Amino acid sequence: MPDPTTQSNYLQVYTTNVDFDWTLDFEKQVLEGAATHTLLARETGIEEVIFDTSDLEISKVLVDERLVDFVLGAKHEVMGSALNIPLLPGTKAGSTAKVTIYYKTTKDSTALQWLAKEQTQGKQFAYLFSQCQPIYARALAPLQDTPSLKITYSARVASVLPVLLSAIRVSPPSEGPAHDGKSIGKDVVSYVYEQPVGIPSYLIAIASGNLHYKPFPAIEGKSWKSGVWAEPELLEACYWEFSEDTGRFLSKEEDIVGPYKFGVYDVLVLPPSFPYGGMENACLSFLTPTLLAGDRSLVDVVVHELTHSWFGNGITHAEATHFWLNEGWTTYIERLLQQFLHSPADRGFQYVVGSTALSEALDNYVDKPKYQRLVIDFEPGEDPDDAYSSIPYEKGSTFLLYLEQTLGGLDVFLPYVRDYVSSFQGKSITTWDWKAHLFTYFENHGDPEKIDALNGVDWDAWFYGEGPELPVKPSYDTTLADPAYTLAARWDTSRSISDVSELDFARSDVAAFNSNQKVVFLERLATYAPLPSAHIGHLGTLYEVAASANAEIRLRFYNVALKDPTSLAALDFTDQALKWVTGRDGTGVIKGRMKFCRPTFRAANRVNAILAKEYFVRSKEEFHPIARKLIEKDLASI
Repeated sequence: MPDPTTQSNYLQVYTTNVDFDWTLDFEKQVLEGAATHTLLARETGIEEVIFDTSDLEISKVLVDERLVDFVLGAKHEVMGSALNIPLLPGTKAGSTAKVTIYYKTTKDSTALQWLAKEQTQGKQFAYLFSQCQPIYARALAPLQDTPSLKITYSARVASVLPVLLSAIRVSPPSEGPAHDGKSIGKDVVSYVYEQPVGIPSYLIAIASGNLHYKPFPAIEGKSWKSGVWAEPELLEACYWEFSEDTGRFLSKEEDIVGPYKFGVYDVLVLPPSFPYGGMENACLSFLTPTLLAGDRSLVDVVVHELTHSWFGNGITHAEATHFWLNEGWTTYIERLLQQFLHSPADRGFQYVVGSTALSEALDNYVDKPKYQRLVIDFEPGEDPDDAYSSIPYEKGSTFLLYLEQTLGGLDVFLPYVRDYVSSFQGKSITTWDWKAHLFTYFENHGDPEKIDALNGVDWDAWFYGEGPELPVKPSYDTTLADPAYTLAARWDTSRSISDVSELDFARSDVAAFNSNQKVVFLERLATYAPLPSAHIGHLGTLYEVAASANAEIRLRFYNVALKDPTSLAALDFTDQALKWVTGRDGTGVIKGRMKFCRPTFRAANRVNAILAKEYFVRSKEEFHPIARKLIEKDLASI
């Protein structure tokens, strides 16, 4: 069956390579140019090729250098407008064609966010960045926008500001002067990139702004290069945060699962409106500035994004139904890396942290139980963003941990993981492809007990199970979580003491906690009945979590403070939470990452819907279009 999120006819004729020729116009906020597709016919007698587009203006189309008529269909709310282009008569299976589409983006192109200079760190130059996952690449270029296809691409981009793409830079050199030494913001420079490794369309990415580069230290024996891009005002802080670990992480990952295939692994720290923690664009992971904690405590997000180089970018889900293959595998391997880099306790601790996010996500979909599943059968035209949550990450990784434990542990499971990677790198697969390989591997490399163990798995419960509970809860090390659990229990039992001055808590309670332990403490506290308002205020001040600069901690404190929407604490802290998330707390920095902004607006909306909507209306243009759309749905649904 075709991917239900595309209108293209990729099963009949498909793109193998795209050459982009773009010009960026920051004044008009338009990307304009051409996309030249190299097509390969799967069937004989194909009369047309159909591309996905969304809010693009198409000016002309050439097929094998001949001008042809085209039809741009009516816009579907989710899938956009189909672009039908006639092919030359006599097309045969195995034949190729060149189709060049001249077009430009519009202000409604969801894939792009154009930022005014005031929204950047330096406040001197405008900024542009893309977000194409899950199905927004069609708003960047006419494409067969489905992860079922792997394509190579090249690009030439003319811009007055430095340009980055999810590919290997050909010219000017990354380590040369910014903007090839020309005047940033005035002189036009042509940037040339090549992506020789086939990738799904959602990994095509562009960013442009006052971007500067600093390489990370080389790793002995490794041919790939790595470094960080950021605005100059943040470059040194970004380098300090990520330089110590990124190359080490990538090198260790190669030891575990196999060679890194993309040649370059850079990270780009984006402005605060970026809606995700990170985005695994090939060769160039996009990162949120909320990771700049100043203590390297949040660099594990980099582990997640670079792990996608194998699981997602390398082995890709064939369609949104099987998205868990990307995120479940990536989260599982990310946590496995913690064990190799640190200890089994660190690995188990990450599952503890994730279990709360999973529980919250399952609760959020209590009225849409279909989205609680691991394998979601999307209807044609259904928006996969409606199902976006922690479930594919956490339920998927927990399922893989359960299989590891069921089959006999890492000594048994790791050789299978390496075989899975080598078997499917460069391919787009379904859950059924993965499951068939799993059984085949252990039929060939195991004993009858392994197959008996796999046959004992309740596959339907894992793939299609709904509700708040997992089919089986694996065991994991809680050594690092136990002190946080104990402290939360002490606070829970303290509620009978009405005078907070009589409480026996002290700042030293959390002195030995790392930031993740503070997160787990607050998450555990949120599972109990709401504390008295005076306790919440005291806790926030005593442990300095009510004003923490660490967004992970700050969010969890608001989850505690706003849990009872009728309490004095909720009334007191709602305005503070809304100021924090919209940057009206004196920082001027919004929390555009959806992990933070969506739950904060949802919680505030339950306390004071009028106030929540007022803050959002005043700030909504500063949020990314994807986040804006989903927050609007959140506020309307409560």
